[in-house]
Amino acid sequence: MLLLWSVQARASTHSARVWWGVVSYVVDGDTVWVRPEEGGKPLSIRVDGIDAPEICQPGGVASRDALMRRALGQRVTVHGRLHDAYGRQLARLVLGGDDLGEWMVTQGLAWSYRYRNDSGPYARQQGQAEAARLGLFSPAQGPRPVYPREFRKQHGRCF
Repeated sequence: MLLLWSVQARASTHSARVWWGVVSYVVDGDTVWVRPEEGGKPLSIRVDGIDAPEICQPGGVASRDALMRRALGQRVTVHGRLHDAYGRQLARLVLGGDDLGEWMVTQGLAWSYRYRNDSGPYARQQGQAEAARLGLFSPAQGPRPVYPREFRKQHGRCF
């Protein structure tokens, strides 16, 4: 119960609600900064439901660059939730009616976020990208990239 309270206590006024803003910076394939339309400083957003390669692992730069081309400077709808361990708001981002997390997975630029026995919200899209050998799943990428959580266990975070 104490853990739940501490997570809720960290929630900003932009948590657990829908708001609009402009993507002002793309950190990597699953993290962006969004400047709220209502004003204020940009907020760090972790795209909910996906896990993109770390920037220093194979596919990381391509994932970031694709998200940058698609979203940088664009108005998005932010469907916010709680914050993650790094202080980023977990949110589904919608651009022109398209779910950006779903788009990233469909293009083979990210994995559907897995947790324990749950294959994540975009498992079907990931399966289609794998079958089509897109992005991360392309033989041209070389060896199949390691899921980011495993990569971090083996090599630590990219800095």
